[in-house]
Amino acid sequence: MSSVNYSDLHDMTILITGGTGSFGNELLQLIKDTDVKEVRIFSRDELKQEHMRIKLNNPKVKFYIGDVRDRNSVDQAMEGVDLAFHAAALKQVPSCEFFPMQAVLTNIVGSHNVVESAIAHRIKSLVCLSTDKAVFPVNAMGMSKGMMEKIATAAARRLDTGATMISSVRYGNVMYSRGSVIPLFIDQIKQGKPLTVTDPDMTRFLLSLRSAIDLVLFAFEHAQQGDIFVRKAPACTVADLAQALTNLFKSDVPVQVIGTRHAEKLFETLATAGEIAQSQDMGDYLRVSMDDRDLNYAKYFTEGSTEESTLDDYTSHNTERLSVAQVEALLLSLPDVQRELASWQSATR
Repeated sequence: MSSVNYSDLHDMTILITGGTGSFGNELLQLIKDTDVKEVRIFSRDELKQEHMRIKLNNPKVKFYIGDVRDRNSVDQAMEGVDLAFHAAALKQVPSCEFFPMQAVLTNIVGSHNVVESAIAHRIKSLVCLSTDKAVFPVNAMGMSKGMMEKIATAAARRLDTGATMISSVRYGNVMYSRGSVIPLFIDQIKQGKPLTVTDPDMTRFLLSLRSAIDLVLFAFEHAQQGDIFVRKAPACTVADLAQALTNLFKSDVPVQVIGTRHAEKLFETLATAGEIAQSQDMGDYLRVSMDDRDLNYAKYFTEGSTEESTLDDYTSHNTERLSVAQVEALLLSLPDVQRELASWQSATR
């Protein structure tokens, strides 16, 4: 595991857009007691902010009501910031399919507002959070996050040395994050209901929330202008994930195959062959460098490169495949699953 140096955050004012979500909550737990100067939580949900404020009771954490769709509210939160993490997004695939313009307004227009505001306020660094669904996207959510990446890269391409450092990170499914399948399966087990599986052979990358946080902080520490950082991760089938959870909870609830939801893929891709060809292997991470060519393509034409044709995309089908036992071990490493399992065992004694 690549280490993260929290001393790099010394005396910084940090902004987290969409800060009341899983990412913001976890990051706050890791940095709230460090010597950061201030952490700003920017979101549109006042109730979640109030719950977070009461829970943390920390004067370093400040709360800003606003929406990334509204540039003025973003500018107010960005004033005096050193480092920003852009996590605000519409993330549910079916919701974005039925309301694609809402995905456009938040994930594309909103991201453009954050990027331009960060540049205008000359903050030190902006890290934008993306997803494996942005690669070869087939749904509105993935398409809009892919456009967020393009917006970040296009802005980085025009910036001079010493300007705001803009980078993106891309990772797969974060286990037990809000709206993900693991808490759904656990809830179904506790209610004695069948586990609703879309396609048993569907594969997904598995990543702990802590690993996602490490990726984002790693990007802040090591980014060059326009980089995209990819977190390597193992994967499993949905069927094996369901089996692992029923094993842990000693449950005999059946699996009900309900069919693929709107615009879901059989497998996800974290990096294309073309990106891998221009990437740097940094251990747990891949650094995909920005393509810094301009529109005068002719001056770059030489003999070309055959490397891309020899490489495969990095997908949840060809990454390390976890067995059911390995998935169980990974699940048991998650504090949320440990808590759910303890309460279940207590209730069923």
